[in-house]
Amino acid sequence: MPGIVPKAMFFTKGVGKHKTNLQSFEEALRDAGIAPLNLVRVSSIYPPGCKILPRSQGVKKLSPGQIVHCVIAEARDNEPNRLLCAGIGLALPADKDQYGYISEHHGFGLTQAKCADLVEDMAASMLGSTLGIDLDPDKAWDERRAIYKSSNLIIKSQACVQTAEGDKNGLWTTVIAAAVFVYD
Repeated sequence: MPGIVPKAMFFTKGVGKHKTNLQSFEEALRDAGIAPLNLVRVSSIYPPGCKILPRSQGVKKLSPGQIVHCVIAEARDNEPNRLLCAGIGLALPADKDQYGYISEHHGFGLTQAKCADLVEDMAASMLGSTLGIDLDPDKAWDERRAIYKSSNLIIKSQACVQTAEGDKNGLWTTVIAAAVFVYD
């Protein structure tokens, strides 16, 4: 029996603040447009032939209460002014019959640009190692990105990142970034 394979995916992100941890997470989901869904976390494979949709199109294909698979990164804290980050990276192979990789990172202290570089690098590194491209992990991402692109094996990488500073009054702050799968 064949399993279910997503036909499409979209990226989304959001920020939420509230006096309780759980409700700040709910606010972040609302900001991302995915609050009315039952989210199931999955690992990091981008299926062959899967299309990337704009968020507005992807959300329209989902119904309230629907069970939806996603790769999600989240960070929550109630420490004032602490920098939170959540990011999703994607690396796609040139061969459309080959699967790609999605990465996630959540934590503290990374700017949006640094988190984007990190998650994009992680996804490309996972895909690169699958394709037989071994690179020095200590080299800068820009240098490794150029090698990946010149190999003609990895054609695209991108990131979706959300950062925020913790609420100055100590409210819980949550950031999320997600790759949400669509099946129709």
